[in-house]
Amino acid sequence: MTRDDQGHFHEYRAVGREADIFENTLFSQLPGRDGIAQNRYSTEGPKEKDNTRDQGPFLSHTSLGEVAVAHNGNLTNARELRRKLSATGAIFATQTDTEVIQHLIARAEGSTLVDRLKRALPQLQGAYAFLFLSRRSEERLIAVQDPYAIRPLTIGHTREGVWYVASETCALDALGATGSRRDLRPGEMAIFGKDRVRFEQLPARERRFCIFEYIYFSCPDSVLEGDVSVYAARKRMGQYLAECYPVEADIVVPVPDSGVPAALGYAERSGIPYELGLIRSHHIGRTFIEPTKEQNDLALLLKHRASAAVLSGKRVVLVDDSIVKGNTSRKIIQKVRDAGAKEVHLRISSPPTTHSCFYGIDTPDRRKLIAAGRSVEEIAKLLGVNSLGYLTLEDVRRAIRGSSEQTKLLDRGYCDACFTGEYFHEAA
Repeated sequence: MTRDDQGHFHEYRAVGREADIFENTLFSQLPGRDGIAQNRYSTEGPKEKDNTRDQGPFLSHTSLGEVAVAHNGNLTNARELRRKLSATGAIFATQTDTEVIQHLIARAEGSTLVDRLKRALPQLQGAYAFLFLSRRSEERLIAVQDPYAIRPLTIGHTREGVWYVASETCALDALGATGSRRDLRPGEMAIFGKDRVRFEQLPARERRFCIFEYIYFSCPDSVLEGDVSVYAARKRMGQYLAECYPVEADIVVPVPDSGVPAALGYAERSGIPYELGLIRSHHIGRTFIEPTKEQNDLALLLKHRASAAVLSGKRVVLVDDSIVKGNTSRKIIQKVRDAGAKEVHLRISSPPTTHSCFYGIDTPDRRKLIAAGRSVEEIAKLLGVNSLGYLTLEDVRRAIRGSSEQTKLLDRGYCDACFTGEYFHEAA
C-alpha cells in the first residue's frame, strides 16, 4: 500500500508466493514515495488460501484522515477486544486480529495519530510489530514495537537518506539501507516526518524476543538483535549437536533449506562428509501451516526429493531445525530410506516443540505436536529413525550468544514458550 504526493492511498492485495505477486509492473500501479507492505500468513481467523479480504495492509478512515496498518505478530486478546467493541456498536469487516487496532485508534482521544496510539496500544496483549501509514506530513510513517519486542523490527537508511523499516536486516541489505541501522527497543515508537525521524518510548516490559527466529523463522543472511548472525548461530547449533550426539555415519545430509547451516556445523565438528542427499522444490512453502490435510499431504509429497546416488547404502545423519507435527519429518525419512539409506540418525537443532505458540508462529494445537507428552525414544520410533537427538535449550542460547565476550555479557531475554510452556503473559 502506498500514499502518493496528493495524499491518496493505493493498495494491492493477493494470496500466494512473493515471486508470483510482486511483478515489476505492479509497482507502476502503486504511485507514491511512501508505502508499507505485509507478508504475513494468517495466524488468527480463517486460513483459506483465496481469502484476500483478510490480507493486509489494512486501510481505515478516521477523523484524522486515512490510516493504513501492517502487522507482524499475533494479538492474544483480539477476540476479547472484538467482543467488547462489537457490544458498543463496532462493525468488523474481517476476521483478522489487525482490525482491532483500527477500531481502537478510531475511538481513542487525541489530535495526532501518535497520541491515539499511546491510548490504544496499551489495550493490546501479545506480539505486534506495527507500521502505520498516515496522510499527516509530520506522521508519514510510524513504526511500533510491542512492550516485549517479541517480533523483530529494524530501521535503516540509504546513503541518499531514504528510510526503511523491515522485519529482517536482509531486506535492508537488498535495499542498500545500511546507515544508522538499529532494532526498535521494547515499547519503542519511531515517527518518520517530512524531514526527520524521532523516537518515543512507550511502557515496556522485560524483553522476550522470539528464540524461534534464530532456529527457523528468520533468513540465514539476517542479523538479529543488532549483532548476531542467524547463519553463524545456526551453524554453532549444528556443532553442539555433533558434540552432544555423535554417531558413526558415512554422510551428513541437511533437510533443506533451514537445516543447511546446522548440518554444515555438524559435519565440520564431526568430520563426517557433508552431502546434499535431499533436493528441495522452492515452489512449495512452509508445510506446517497448510490450511487443510489434503493440501499439506500434497505439499509434503512434492517438497523434497531424495537422491539415491547420494544416499544408497549409506549411514545418514539427517539434520533439521525442528519437528512440529512430525508429518514432514516422517515422509522425508521414508524417502531417505526408499533411496537406499542403510541407517538414518535424525538430529534436531532445537529442543522438542511441546507447546503451541500464540505470538505469531502458527504452530498447531498442542495435541497435534509430536513431542507433546512423548519421550525422545517414542518420537524416534514413530518417525522410523535409528536414533534421535534434540539440542538443549541451553545449547541453543549458547549458540546465539556465540564466542565474543561482548555478546556473552549482554542480558538478553527470550520467549521460549514453545519449548517450555512458560508463557510470559496471558495467551488466548
